[in-house]
Order: sequence, then C-alpha cells, then structure tokens
Amino acid sequence: MASNDESRSAAEIVEAAWTVVLSYGRDRINPAVPRAAYQHPLLRELWPMVSHGVLYLSRCTRYPWSRDIGTAFPQSGGGYRIRRESDKALLGVVDTLEEAYALIAASLPDGCGPAIDGTPDDLPSCAGLGREALPEDWGPAVEGTADDL
Repeated sequence: MASNDESRSAAEIVEAAWTVVLSYGRDRINPAVPRAAYQHPLLRELWPMVSHGVLYLSRCTRYPWSRDIGTAFPQSGGGYRIRRESDKALLGVVDTLEEAYALIAASLPDGCGPAIDGTPDDLPSCAGLGREALPEDWGPAVEGTADDL
C-alpha cells in the first residue's frame, strides 16, 4: 500500500488526526469534547475519531481500531457515562467533560503508550485486560482513517 503514511511516524499521523478533529464544528461534535480530551497528554497521544457526535480514542491508527480506551457518552439528563467497549465496563458517571476525560486518562490500560501506526493485530495485547485483542472488541466502523488526512 503506497500512501503518505509510509513516510510519516505514528506520532505525526496522530497529530494530524487531532488537528482535523479539533477543527470540527458543532455539525460533527461539540468542539468542547475534543478540546477536553486534548488537555490530557496521555490522551493526546492516542488516535482520535468521531462518530455520531462522540469522540473515540484508539491505541492504533488503522481500522479496525482498538476499543480498550474509555469513551464519554453524553447522557440526556446531563453528565457523561464513561464506558470501555472491549470488556463492556462502566468506568463511571460524571457531571462534566473535564471529569470525563480525567477518568478516561486515569483508566488507560496498563502499558498504554502512544498509538501505533497499525491495527489491533499489531498491538502486543489488550494490556490490563489480560487477553489479546479480539475481533468482537473492535466495534463498528467510525469516520476517519489515516488515509483521509
């Protein structure tokens, strides 16, 4: 596969993705959401993507993305429910975006480092979950790939 990504590091790919996500308007996501996540240096190293107004983060830049990072889902009555898709764990319910992304940052899998340029198959394991990444962990496709940048 020949693409611009072959000459860019994973960090550069992630940085470019954040630039795109941070530029989205309200038609895609509440701009405060990616800004709140971006405030956390550990989350800023992960691949961001948006689907249905929700920000998802991944440890890899290529589909199918990892699903072992918490996601903040807005609740109709206010606040956010934080859930991790890989094991269906409810990490908590909080009142503010700042609390949501602080909880997500605090709940990263053991050994979670910067996103890699690859797929979950390229990750050594779902660290902290005690098992390898499985296809059922990956969830549905969402908008954006490294090739879109």
